[in-house]
Amino acid sequence: MSEEILINVTPRETRVGVVENGVLQEVHVERALKRGYVGNIYRGRVSRVMPGMQAAFVEVGLERAAFLHANDIVRSGPTGTGDGHEGESGETAALPTPPISELVHEGQDIIVQVVKDPIGSKGARLTTHLSIPSRYLVLLPYAKMIGVSVRIEDEAERVRLKDLVAALTQPGVAVAGDISAAQPVTLGPQLGYIVRTNAEGASRDALADDVAYLGRVWRVVQENMRRVEPRARVYEELALPLRALRDMMREDVEKVRVDSRETYEKTIAFTQKFMPALAERIELYSGERPIFDLYGVEDEIQRALKKEVPLKSGGYLIVDQTEAMTTIDVNTGAFLGHRNLEETVYKTNLEAAQAAARQLRLRNLGGIIIIDFIDMTDAEHKRQVLRMLEKSLAHDHAKTTVYEMSSLGLVEMTRKRTTESLERQLCEPCPACDGRGNVKTAETVTYEIFREITRAVRQFEASSLLVLAAQKVVTRILDEESGSVAELEEFTGKTIRFQAEEHYAQEQYDVVLL
Repeated sequence: MSEEILINVTPRETRVGVVENGVLQEVHVERALKRGYVGNIYRGRVSRVMPGMQAAFVEVGLERAAFLHANDIVRSGPTGTGDGHEGESGETAALPTPPISELVHEGQDIIVQVVKDPIGSKGARLTTHLSIPSRYLVLLPYAKMIGVSVRIEDEAERVRLKDLVAALTQPGVAVAGDISAAQPVTLGPQLGYIVRTNAEGASRDALADDVAYLGRVWRVVQENMRRVEPRARVYEELALPLRALRDMMREDVEKVRVDSRETYEKTIAFTQKFMPALAERIELYSGERPIFDLYGVEDEIQRALKKEVPLKSGGYLIVDQTEAMTTIDVNTGAFLGHRNLEETVYKTNLEAAQAAARQLRLRNLGGIIIIDFIDMTDAEHKRQVLRMLEKSLAHDHAKTTVYEMSSLGLVEMTRKRTTESLERQLCEPCPACDGRGNVKTAETVTYEIFREITRAVRQFEASSLLVLAAQKVVTRILDEESGSVAELEEFTGKTIRFQAEEHYAQEQYDVVLL
């Protein structure tokens, strides 16, 4: 599988596209005025405790108070002193969660990390189980454990990595890390680690560099915990270009193209420090065509904002994102097949399974997802379609869980999402329909205007009335409803004039008393 990462930088916006075999699979957007908060650590202050919800609201300096559930609180950990005492997260996981009022109280300062950005009307989601990622590891300051990503399937490699990290983090072990470190970093057993998928095949020196880096970062974070004021940031996650390299740069990434010299130099410095073997794959793009015009990335982004997704066979998907869930409906469209209906349905569903998995990544859709495949009678066909969906989701960086297909052909699944979907990042509700997706017909608006006229003349004195409305509505009233207007003037005893306003939306109108 050939993979490239394209980084497009402008003064106010940075975009990263992941292209596999010439096809766009993921898009990430970060804007200067609206950077994400996931991964940031804050010194928060509890503003409200909600016993009925087993949760608290915490002020961290964002627009809305953030949400902290009792399950996301370390039982004995950083609650404002920033002293670094470790909670026994590995031992307390099985214990029942105490009432939230026993864990925090209003006015209390508490060190928290954002695990989910504000989405829609909801504030950010917080945890006190801090984690700081590096290239190959994730530091868990309050967990006495060493874990390995489940995506590393080779058992011998899992054991090798776990043993290496355990040896590097033994009490008193000096980890040299990179040569720029003033002092070797000594880490005790109180710090926990998760070995990331990227670490598969990594050398001891590479892991040692990461342990040293995380040790230095954690010391800075601890110092910031002690000195910053409440509602202030303690640690900030990397900017999008460096974050993309840290999380996505693997052996199968052939090339990273960056269209900004300043960002290119930063990525080179970052890569030479943390993944020197891959630094030569980063190149400065200076072509005449915009970088996102390569592979038709701009066109793919525009298509990802539409509800309909065409399939090569002639079928299509309809993607609907709602507040509660996302639904994907599969239709055969113009595809008729060559043998029989069952074959047609089966082939369409196989193609739809691949397309749906790609759309989930491309649109960054998360939460509950329902895929409505076309009904199939053959049990083996159902199994194959489900297997194809799971196989297509294997490349997804986000955690997904797929459940069995129901008798109605519905597949329920979940996908973890920590940021807004692509649509909600780039779009806003339509001002004409207020996000409903449809508008009232000119006929409906006409009759609303007639009712409003009747209501107005009963309540207020006026010699005549002027109605301002959209051009289409006024045209309909003067043509098809001219008789109704005459009857209304006779009934009210008032003269009624109509005036078209070009800037009015179809549902918008004003009745003015003269």
